[in-house]
Amino acid sequence: MALMRAILIQLSQSRRLRLFSERTSLVQRLSRRFVAGNTMEEALRVAAEFNRQGIAVTLDVLGESVTSARQAREAAEAYHRLIDAITERKLVANVSLKLTQMGLDLSPALAEGIVAGLAGHAARVGSFVRVDMEGSAHTQQTLDMVWRLHSLPDLDGAIGTVLQAYLYRSEVDVDLMLSEGIRLRLCKGAYLESSAAAFPHKQEVDANYLHLAKRLLKSSVRHAIATHDERMIDAILRFVREEKIDPRSFEFQMLYGIRRDLQQSLNGQGYNVRVYLPFGREWFPYFMRRLAERPANLFFLLRNLFHQ
Repeated sequence: MALMRAILIQLSQSRRLRLFSERTSLVQRLSRRFVAGNTMEEALRVAAEFNRQGIAVTLDVLGESVTSARQAREAAEAYHRLIDAITERKLVANVSLKLTQMGLDLSPALAEGIVAGLAGHAARVGSFVRVDMEGSAHTQQTLDMVWRLHSLPDLDGAIGTVLQAYLYRSEVDVDLMLSEGIRLRLCKGAYLESSAAAFPHKQEVDANYLHLAKRLLKSSVRHAIATHDERMIDAILRFVREEKIDPRSFEFQMLYGIRRDLQQSLNGQGYNVRVYLPFGREWFPYFMRRLAERPANLFFLLRNLFHQ
């Protein structure tokens, strides 16, 4: 499975395979398991359906690693329209974005200005922007930028980020972010990292995930615990009960198309649940990372495809 995961992550970076896949109806059909549609309107309809079930959403306009400032500004404009649409439709939703989609690799100043504008827009309408985490090469820049923006008086509470439990550095990063009251989403991590940067074994990642989750749950800030792992969830629920933590003081986050039964179960037990809802035409890297996280998903999709 580890080899399969590495292969899938490598394939996610193939531009040739990406172009082929995004034009191929078969792969497009497979991607719909994890992607809520190609258009904003499709994604908003899905978001409204989740809200009717009592589940919040995070909307993500798929895309990353733009190659021009024009592309970065176009991506930002799509997010501004999305924030307006969320507000107009009174959805229980916020947005997530990637800094490389906002031009980080071209100009950190460009990306910071764009994200400041989006967070300001979100703050004015009572919403929130989550800055997603990418590979470890971008971790420090991401945390530094979120720290600076969160320190601005108008953006306090309107911006947060993500930490990945498979990185050794995340324990220190948790302390730094908590010291400023920055809202965090804790996940295990979906990129291919060397053993110099990340725990190489699943058992180590799981142990660190649970350790960091407990740190977040004990804080006074509303954080997001992002996992589909029932063993992790059971351990977190035991901890919450033992420590008498208010179940409404945090939220579980899960990906669209994965463990819908678990989403409904937690929601039915009175826990906050938010589904990460990506959409857009640039879905290929995201789709491949979802397969890499759990290669059995690939066999599941193929089996269901040929049984239709």
